[in-house]
Amino acid sequence: METARILVTGATGYIGGRLVPYLLKKGYSVRLLVRDPERLKGRPWHDQVEIIKGDVLKPESLPAAMVGVEAAYYLIHSMSGGDDFHERDIDAARNFGTAAKKASVKQIIYLGGLGDPEADLSEHLKSRQDTGRMLGHAGVPVTEFRAAIIVGSGSISFEMVRYLTERIPLMICPRWVFTRVQPIGIDVVLDYLAAALEVPESKGEVVEIGGKDIMTYGDMMMTYADIRGLRRILIPVPVLSPRLSSYWVHWI
Repeated sequence: METARILVTGATGYIGGRLVPYLLKKGYSVRLLVRDPERLKGRPWHDQVEIIKGDVLKPESLPAAMVGVEAAYYLIHSMSGGDDFHERDIDAARNFGTAAKKASVKQIIYLGGLGDPEADLSEHLKSRQDTGRMLGHAGVPVTEFRAAIIVGSGSISFEMVRYLTERIPLMICPRWVFTRVQPIGIDVVLDYLAAALEVPESKGEVVEIGGKDIMTYGDMMMTYADIRGLRRILIPVPVLSPRLSSYWVHWI
């Protein structure tokens, strides 16, 4: 029996780079869509995957990546693309969903952001949720996982907490440091992402995922400090002035 071919985007990123070997270990045939294949050289699984050069913002580059694909993971966003990142996210998702439909892809699996869609979401979080909706616009069923903070060595959230806690004994903190979140471990996220391939009922569903503990970034900083034997003090301020913000940027 031929193994299912799975397309993964975002393989040069944190989640995608960990998902690829996870899927290979499960026996799937994995194809990657990347803008710059050179960035994958040196990965231990490089010779075990098929690599297609393409860009979700260039629809003409997508059909070759979609041929014979059973399911596709969409693990990219355009936050680094400038102030128009929302429009870029939507265009990219539309292109990807349309190409998947034309190629008869049976499922798109997307990792988005956790947040109440009825609430006043940040531009970033709103863009992540709009992207999930646009991926399914052409008619391919989407399994959308929504996670808050993904914790693991090398993740942006974990490294930010670690770096700030290690370097700053007394932190004057903006309000977001005390926002309640529900962190989840990277290994659990990978379990969810892979399980979507094996659970047909997940198609067309939004699945909110998170760990058992609800805490703030400040709680995570203090927990890390306790484990490391560091004495740290957090001082909340209602807003963070441009001058104080520059200090945070300097430390990060």
